[in-house]
Amino acid sequence: MAPLTGARIRPALEAHLSNAGSSSKIVFFDGVCAVCDATVQLLLDRDARGRFAFAPLQGETAAALRAAHPEIPTGIDSLLLLERDDDGVERVSWYSTGILRIALGLGFPWSLAAGALLVPAFARDPLYRAFAATRYRVFGQLDSCRIPRPEDAARFLP
Repeated sequence: MAPLTGARIRPALEAHLSNAGSSSKIVFFDGVCAVCDATVQLLLDRDARGRFAFAPLQGETAAALRAAHPEIPTGIDSLLLLERDDDGVERVSWYSTGILRIALGLGFPWSLAAGALLVPAFARDPLYRAFAATRYRVFGQLDSCRIPRPEDAARFLP
C-alpha cells in the first residue's frame, strides 16, 4: 500500500468511515493484544445497537486515521476511539480517555465509569500506561487478529 499523503489523506479516511455504516464511533485496537481482543469481544456483546465499528491498529483504516490526525502519539499501541458527530466533526481519544469515552458510549451502567473523566488525564494516564506496559507479559499475545464472527464481520474495517 502506498503511503497516504497530501490530498489523498482525507479521502482515504472517508472511504473507511463510509464502510463503518451507521457507526459514528470506531474503536482501533492492537490486533495481537489478548486484552484488546477481550475488550472488543465485550463491546460486541454489550453493543447490541451497533454503535461501534472496529479496526486493528495494524490495518489500512488505522494508517488513514494516523495520517489524518497527526496529533495521535507516534507508535501508540493503545485503544483509540474515533467519534464523529452529525456535522462530521471528528474527535480522537486514546489512553484512559479513549477507554472512558468507549464506556460512555455503551450507556448505563458502563457509562458510570465516565465519571473518571473528571480526573485530569495527566493523573489517569500513568495508571493506564502502566497497565498497558505489562499487558503482554501478564495476558499474552495472539498470533494474529481474530477472524470476526459472520454476524459481526460488517462492523470490522481493514
